[in-house]
Amino acid sequence: MATLVRRLFKIALFIGLFLLSFRYVRISDPWTEGEARAWWGASDWLGVRDPENLYIGVWMTIELLAATLAYVMIMKLWRWSRT
Repeated sequence: MATLVRRLFKIALFIGLFLLSFRYVRISDPWTEGEARAWWGASDWLGVRDPENLYIGVWMTIELLAATLAYVMIMKLWRWSRT
């Protein structure tokens, strides 16, 4: 039972960190002309029709990485503090 609670806590922690990264890491400024040109070029090169889809995919990946790094650091600090 304790193992199940620990696993559920870890899952809830990761989901919470992901939601926090989604709120605080995301850049939502309007694109400048140069940025729009760069996103259009990248989306054409990758075969994505809409550069917004590429932008969302890239930022979701960055947010997932930020949440993963925060989770790993919290787990290492927790293990270190328990020893």
